[in-house]
Amino acid sequence: MKGRSAVALVTAAVLAVVVAACGSSSTSSTGKVSGTSLTVYSSLPLQGGLSDVAHATDQGAAMALAAAGGKVGKYTITFKQLDDSTAAAGSWDAGQTTNNAHTACDSSSTIGYIGEFNSGASAISIPVLNRCGIPQISPANTAVGLTVAGNGAAPGEPQKYYPTGKRTYARVVPYDVIQADAQAALQKSEGCTKTYVFQDQEVYGLGLANNFRTAAPKQGIKVVNEVAFDPKASNYRSQAAAIPASGANCVFLSTIASDNSVELTKDVAAAAPNTKIFSGDGDETDKYFDPKKGGIPTSLDGRVFLTAPTLAPSSYPPAGQTFFKDYTAKYGKPEVYAIYGYAAMSLLLDSIKRATNNGTGSLSRTAVDSAIHSTTNLQSVLGTYSINANGDTSLTEYGAYGIKNGSDFFLKTIHPPV
Repeated sequence: MKGRSAVALVTAAVLAVVVAACGSSSTSSTGKVSGTSLTVYSSLPLQGGLSDVAHATDQGAAMALAAAGGKVGKYTITFKQLDDSTAAAGSWDAGQTTNNAHTACDSSSTIGYIGEFNSGASAISIPVLNRCGIPQISPANTAVGLTVAGNGAAPGEPQKYYPTGKRTYARVVPYDVIQADAQAALQKSEGCTKTYVFQDQEVYGLGLANNFRTAAPKQGIKVVNEVAFDPKASNYRSQAAAIPASGANCVFLSTIASDNSVELTKDVAAAAPNTKIFSGDGDETDKYFDPKKGGIPTSLDGRVFLTAPTLAPSSYPPAGQTFFKDYTAKYGKPEVYAIYGYAAMSLLLDSIKRATNNGTGSLSRTAVDSAIHSTTNLQSVLGTYSINANGDTSLTEYGAYGIKNGSDFFLKTIHPPV
């Protein structure tokens, strides 16, 4: 997806896959699932710049299912992990995402879908799964327009994603209105007064940049310019060269690691050596900040700051702290979204439980979806939260991170205004 035509291209792709999806599942008309063997699919970018984070998210989800014994009452659940990326793209791919959604629709045992990781990918899969009535939970999407209209949403959002008129999508992370407020608060605390913005023209990057333009003035920060960059460009030296004349003392990169953000960061740092550089959760991965994995050089560590919804382990309730301990023992240091994979699967399992009288009654996708969207005060690894009718979480806290010796470290919890 390139330029502001990204929205139009996504819309066209959505319309195509929605039409193709009609009638693709034997349960699409009633939502009733026969038998007691269920399938939960995940669809995440297992190749490219976000692969480490995606694998960790799948691992977290698998841990949640294992903690439940792979069952909810009489129902046995199989977890199948799909890849929405391709080696050629090095990131999520619209065609692959479409195929994954169809795979879930074509199975009469499908009871849930964990994905996508990228908001642009969810713009593709939500309408397909909505037509099939499959409950979908994203562990990572933050683009505003997937669930609500307003600042950061494109025309027609979110209605165009729900052809049945019923919501079948939810997420366990706060959306970008909240992330933008957290990002602006972090920048203010680091002395930013004028910020230069780069955005990658994708659903996430463009939306977060829009939200940041609204959030920045509330913190006394002036956005001096916003430029779109091409993720496939070989370098960004000519665009970065304009930063010094703007008077900016900070630069915000509204992008993801698989959109060439390492090269962009290096060129920005060289062109504007006195600026601090900020990014959001799309760059919160080793492949962005660890030079051994192709990340930025350690010489830039002290200048780079990130926001992500993951907090310090000590900030979580006992269940969350236990998750970090168990994950570290099994896999090593967790990527930031591992706990959200666990939370997404846990929300789905809890919803199945509530929809079936603790796993003893009959089951339908419709009942599970209704349970997800009526979740109230769920005690989880993330803390206690609810999901509203739009599919958004009540969680609002964000973490601020710095970089040292090629590794991220937690700075503080940000409590943005709600």
